Amino acid sequence: MLFSEIYGSYYNAVSKLIASAVDGDLTKEKMYEIVDKYAFAESGVSIPTAIKSGEWNLITEDMKTPIKNKPSMPITLLEKRWLKSLLDDPRVKLFDINADALIGIEPLYSSDMFDYYDRFADGDDYENPEYIKIFRLILTAIRKKHKLLIRFTSHKDFQYSIKVIPHRLEYSEKDDKFRLICVNSHHTYTVNLSRITSCKLLEKYKPFEDKKERCATGKLVLELTDEKNALERVMHEFSYLKKGTERLSDNKYRIILEYDKGDGTEILIRVLSFGTRVKVISPQSLINELKNRINKQKSCGLF
Repeated sequence: MLFSEIYGSYYNAVSKLIASAVDGDLTKEKMYEIVDKYAFAESGVSIPTAIKSGEWNLITEDMKTPIKNKPSMPITLLEKRWLKSLLDDPRVKLFDINADALIGIEPLYSSDMFDYYDRFADGDDYENPEYIKIFRLILTAIRKKHKLLIRFTSHKDFQYSIKVIPHRLEYSEKDDKFRLICVNSHHTYTVNLSRITSCKLLEKYKPFEDKKERCATGKLVLELTDEKNALERVMHEFSYLKKGTERLSDNKYRIILEYDKGDGTEILIRVLSFGTRVKVISPQSLINELKNRINKQKSCGLF
C-alpha cells in the first residue's frame, strides 16, 4: 500500500488534538491553531464542528479525552520493506543496529540492483571482520570520548603509529570509503579506514586536550537556477557541508559552500552532475579544473 488515509491531513490533525488533550493543555484556541496548522483550510470548520457536536467522541466539551494514550502512526509494510533494505546495506550494518523487529520482512530492494558509474570500484570491504572491528572501536571512541592509538599504512606504504582524539567518521560517495578525521596536539589527520591495520582504545580525554581541526578549507560559490527541483537536490547533495543561500530572483540563488580543499575534485564532480542549472562563480582554481574536465569530455565526443 503506497498510501493510507491514516497518513492524511485529517488524521494527522486529529491525532495532534488528542495528544494535546492527553497532556491536559488543549484549549478551544489551541484546537483551532492545531487544525489550521496541520489540516486543509476547510478543515478549520469541519473538524471542530464534528468534535463539538459529539459526532466524533474523541474530545469532550471541557477539552478532555477518554483516550489514555497518545496516538501513534503504525509503520506500513512498504516502510518496513524500505527499512529492511537500508539495514541490509553493509555500510549501515557497520553501526550494529538491532533489526530483530524486521525478521521475516522481505527487502524492497537489494544493493546488487544498482550500478554506479560515478565512483571508484575499489571501495572498502565492509564485510571484512577486521574492518568491522576497527570501525566499531572507532565509533565507540567517538561516542564515549576516548583517545585512540592507531597504526596505519600511508599511500606511499610507510607505517605510522599515532595517538589521536577521534572527531568523526566521514563517508566518501565517490571513493566508496570511510575515513577517520582525528587530531592530536600538532596535526589534523584524515585516515582511510581501509589503511588502518590496528586500533586500540585508550583513556578518556579531557576537554582541554581536544584541539580544533586545522584543515585547509575553501569557499565554493555557485549560482543556481531552480528548475526541476535543482535547489532541493543541491541542498540534499551537500547537506553535510556548512552553507549559506541567498535568493537573487524568483528562481535564481547564490549558494556558498565551505569544503575541505582535499575534497575539491569530489565536490566538482558532484557539481557537474547538475549540468547547466548550476554555475561555478568561484574559486578560480575550481573553475579552471571544471573547464579542463569539460574540454576533455568534448574531445571524447561527449558533446
